[in-house]
Amino acid sequence: MSATEGFWPGEAPAAEEEDAQEPQAGAPVEEPVGWPQPQEEEEPVPPGAEEGSEQPESSSEADLEPAAMAVAEAQPQPEVEPEPLVAQHIPGELDIPDGVAVLEGSPSGTDRTVGVVVARFNGEISNLLLESALGALEAAGVSEERITVMPVPGAFELPIGAMALAKTRRYSCVVALGCVVRGATAHFEYVAGEAASGLQLAGLETGVPVAFGVLTVETTEQAEARVDKGADAARAALEMADLFSQVREQARSG
Repeated sequence: MSATEGFWPGEAPAAEEEDAQEPQAGAPVEEPVGWPQPQEEEEPVPPGAEEGSEQPESSSEADLEPAAMAVAEAQPQPEVEPEPLVAQHIPGELDIPDGVAVLEGSPSGTDRTVGVVVARFNGEISNLLLESALGALEAAGVSEERITVMPVPGAFELPIGAMALAKTRRYSCVVALGCVVRGATAHFEYVAGEAASGLQLAGLETGVPVAFGVLTVETTEQAEARVDKGADAARAALEMADLFSQVREQARSG
């Protein structure tokens, strides 16, 4: 059978599928499903900008932020008061083995003559220290006629005053009283250091006990809380005087 068998002569075969027909002029062209669709161009995002982040409304507002921070830093901040210092003292007594010879002084004022050198500088604190020391001497049995008080200008003059009293050999011991408060300069370090080393030197050179009753503090409040150190210095001086007396007696007895 020929290719045209089954059709009438002169009759052209019909197209088998509709999509084989050519589109007519002016008719819309349908794109097959699955073809890629053209994408719309997106506007470029500025560097550093992210979705959801807030951007300054204008450059002038962003420029104001450093200026506002500088103004805030320039304003005076409230002063923070330092925490009060707690006196540190570790309790406990010496444990000396039995059978060992012990020389131990007693803060007794019997038959003791005491010299007290006191600084006039920071007089309010010095007066309280002196009152505390005199009270301790009286409680220990030292009579008033056996106490000599020698005022000096300041804490720096305490060593030479103590040296002068000790060299007379009229006093069993010397008590040095004064107060040095830290200031804005290095004056504190020089005065406090020289007072401590000078008073020690006075005792070493003369062999007379010199007690250190000088407050070296940061504030006046700290000094007021420690005025009982005058009494501590007086008792320490009496104890060392008694101890030195025992040492001399032992040396004489051989």
